[in-house]
Amino acid sequence: MTRVLIVDDEPLARDTARLVLAADPQVEIVGMCSGIHAAAQIAELAPALVLLDVQMPGVDGFDVIAQ
Repeated sequence: MTRVLIVDDEPLARDTARLVLAADPQVEIVGMCSGIHAAAQIAELAPALVLLDVQMPGVDGFDVIAQ
């Protein structure tokens, strides 16, 4: 089972990714959030894979990687 965290500032993009990934029985979506909460969610949930949007207001994908 691959634990996945979806990080995007747009709710529609998060929901679309969730729907696509939910079709795979080997994927467990452990959470969804925007960039502001991403570093804390990564630390707390320990996902194996993070789908990370690069362009987000406030905290973008590169900021998340740096954290």
